[in-house]
Amino acid sequence: MKMTKEEKFRRFIDYFSVNMPIANTELSYGSPYELLVAVILSAQCTDKRVNMITPVFFKQFPNPESLANAQIADVFDLVKSCSYPNNKSKNLVGMAKGLIALFDGEMPSDIEDLQKLPGVGRKTANVIASVVFHKPALAVDTHVFRVAARIGLSVNAKTPLETEKQLVKFIPDELIPIAHHWLILHGRYVCVARKPKCSECGLVEFCDYYNNNPSGIDQREL
Repeated sequence: MKMTKEEKFRRFIDYFSVNMPIANTELSYGSPYELLVAVILSAQCTDKRVNMITPVFFKQFPNPESLANAQIADVFDLVKSCSYPNNKSKNLVGMAKGLIALFDGEMPSDIEDLQKLPGVGRKTANVIASVVFHKPALAVDTHVFRVAARIGLSVNAKTPLETEKQLVKFIPDELIPIAHHWLILHGRYVCVARKPKCSECGLVEFCDYYNNNPSGIDQREL
């Protein structure tokens, strides 16, 4: 008998509630400002790399005011080891200037307000709203997009926004912040892009990818 969408989400929530009751961002930060900088840097870059960059970055630019007055070339020198350093340098300085000009240096909690800042799209805004302000916002990055589709939590979603809408429809508001991390961490360490580790996954019983691709998975490992 085919599992309903509601049943699949319930199984997903039950599994991670038991096996990953605590799940947080792997980015290192000490304030909302520091988290926003780290999230901007993390686009198409690993959290591990970002965490290598930010200690020195925050020592030189400890707050929005110092970053807003920075030279883009100086910011570039600190972030050049991550992906797209030119754009990120400009966005970081622009973000700091916007944070001061629009919000007196205080991090806004509203997703629409956050997106007024340079370098802050919906995904980044959702991370800040969720992690800092504990709002029921679910950021969809490449891991979330991939894992949700593979399991079958999202169906025929063509964009991150479509995936987000499908996920928040079935996940209780109070679990949305942690569900974001469940999906990211599962995608980062188990349901990896090129060769998912199905032998290590506790979701195979109701995973569409696993059940629809038996010939592409080494059954001997399971």
